[in-house]
Amino acid sequence: MPPELALYITRYGYVAIFSLVFLQEIGIPNPVPNELILLFAGYLASIHVLSLPLVFVTVVMADFIGTSLLYAFFYLFGDYVMDHKPKWLPISKEKIMKLSDKISKREQWGIYVGRLIPYLRGYTSVAAGLLKIRPRVFLTAVIVSAITWSGSYALVGQFMGKYWQEFAGQLGGYESIAFLAIALLIIIYGIRYAVRYRQKRKERLEVEK
Repeated sequence: MPPELALYITRYGYVAIFSLVFLQEIGIPNPVPNELILLFAGYLASIHVLSLPLVFVTVVMADFIGTSLLYAFFYLFGDYVMDHKPKWLPISKEKIMKLSDKISKREQWGIYVGRLIPYLRGYTSVAAGLLKIRPRVFLTAVIVSAITWSGSYALVGQFMGKYWQEFAGQLGGYESIAFLAIALLIIIYGIRYAVRYRQKRKERLEVEK
């Protein structure tokens, strides 16, 4: 992470963290990936510069509010934007179409999973807006995904403590972040499978009785 950005976050604390995460969630790129900012915020909590509960709430709300505004914009104006899309607007119709197909079939679960995949997080909100997914469905999935994604990164940064700087130096780009995200998805799918297995087993036992 650039020293200037680290100093900015350290000096302005929650306001800096919220603004950086929020801006990237609405589609404005940051000098560094959001994941590094989230990890650094957790690191600051580990050395008692910031409060971990407040960091957690800040990153989750920045994620939730930012992507909700992106969804709302495309929910209201998406058709016009896509019909008159300027060449410089970094929105791939191909990615949106693929995501739209998955979201239309799975709705809430599709939105949740899409928000946990690097590169596709923003596209998921755009696709949900274009599909006119009901706000209640979208907002429920997004608040859970914000807790899972942004909250988890902040917690990892806090638990890493003094090892954060060494890790950040080795984190050369999105490839490592993508690896973390994939690991997170494996854990989520594992939990989901275990819950379903226990539920089916319980139902089978009740039938046998």
